[in-house]
Amino acid sequence: MTVAERGWHLAPERGGARLLRTAAWAMLGAGWTVGSLLLWPITLWFLATARPARAASRDYLARVLGRRARMAEVAAHFHTFAATVLDRLYLLAGRGRALVLRTEGLEVLTGIVGRGEGCVLLGAHLGSFEVLRAVGAASPVPVRALMWRRNAGALTGLFDRLAPGLRDEVIEIGEPSSMLRVQECLAGGGVVGILADRAPDGQRMVAVPFLGAPARFPAGPFILAAALHVPVVLFRAVRTGRRRYAVTFEPFAERIVLRRGAREEDIRAWVARYADALAVACRAHPFNWFNFYRFWDDADDAAPPPPGDAAGDLRGVRPGAPGGGGGEPAP
Repeated sequence: MTVAERGWHLAPERGGARLLRTAAWAMLGAGWTVGSLLLWPITLWFLATARPARAASRDYLARVLGRRARMAEVAAHFHTFAATVLDRLYLLAGRGRALVLRTEGLEVLTGIVGRGEGCVLLGAHLGSFEVLRAVGAASPVPVRALMWRRNAGALTGLFDRLAPGLRDEVIEIGEPSSMLRVQECLAGGGVVGILADRAPDGQRMVAVPFLGAPARFPAGPFILAAALHVPVVLFRAVRTGRRRYAVTFEPFAERIVLRRGAREEDIRAWVARYADALAVACRAHPFNWFNFYRFWDDADDAAPPPPGDAAGDLRGVRPGAPGGGGGEPAP
């Protein structure tokens, strides 16, 4: 199994720094319309050259659509990812006013914040995390992202240059101070976001049904949320059209509780509940899920469609990773 197929955390982002900077500044200078036209040549280039990502996309789409995916649909999947990256570029450059955001369930989050409680947001590599940060910019409390950034490359470096304060909003998984920063944010009534559908190899994973077959999800985000004793909310910001996003907040748990004597059973139940919610979102927005690596162990380029204690678990918040993603899931 290649690095690109499973070891996403070891795979650097594709694209040289000079090429990315040139393309980014050209798109910023030319404007949104010209930039969006350039996405199709970029999409076709990745479609032709990124075989493992293409195979992963076909496998995922076959599962979520319930039939063999056409190459045009794989191209649409790649293009949706590229479009969210372009939108992220304009957002970080301070040109996001043209985006149309439709928000649902915000009262779930404001109700928790209004009580002075901290909150954990559980998301996935679904849609745009940057749009959610744009929503959080108007928040009266700190909003931090717990992310893995060790595979960060030229693209992440470019985004950091566009928005120098961006790194201050990120709590990097694996740093000695990570857990302390999470606790401080929540103790002050803040919000911590975690992308809970991916973790580096070697971390604790739980296999649960997802889109018709068992898939492995990290246990760490749920163990962490249980240890923090704060409400947990699901979030997503999916691209629904050109410059259009639907931002959704849904209650997940007032508290995640792992019972003594039934800890493993409870962890699996919480992970399964998360995977079920993610599957519903993926079916509603099939081209918005951006894990371009081998997610199911039986994944294959020609895969048939499917029939219709705590210190150890939290080691990823210090040196390691409990879950959540970082950098870019680049094909």
